[in-house]
Amino acid sequence: MSRRGRLHHLELWMDDATSDHGPWPWLLQRLGYTLDSTWATGRSWANGDACIVLESGDHHVRGHQDRLRSGMNHLALWAGTRDQVDAVAAEAVQHGWTLMFPDRHPYAGGPDSYAAYLEDTCGFEVELVAQDMTSS
Repeated sequence: MSRRGRLHHLELWMDDATSDHGPWPWLLQRLGYTLDSTWATGRSWANGDACIVLESGDHHVRGHQDRLRSGMNHLALWAGTRDQVDAVAAEAVQHGWTLMFPDRHPYAGGPDSYAAYLEDTCGFEVELVAQDMTSS
């Protein structure tokens, strides 16, 4: 299978990129990512051949992420079955995440999409998508 067009890596610039604790390390570990490397201004997390890099480099401008501005709106990740999506979403609030659109959860993306939309305290949004529409 060709890797052409698939995610190689995603780099997010954020204020707390070097922390081993907090919402992002917890979520990435919970979804099967492992810490791949660390350096003075960041960390990289790997899952198979995909990598998510959290960086606070020398040129990083600190501040709140606004998903409605030009740039990244959100990151969508496969999160397993509906039950697994529900479990991660339930745990996420104790790890710095807020459930977005709670009145429409888990169908905030429409009737054909089962997902949890989470936002961290810096304004980054993550969509955790179920791989199927049946519970298991």
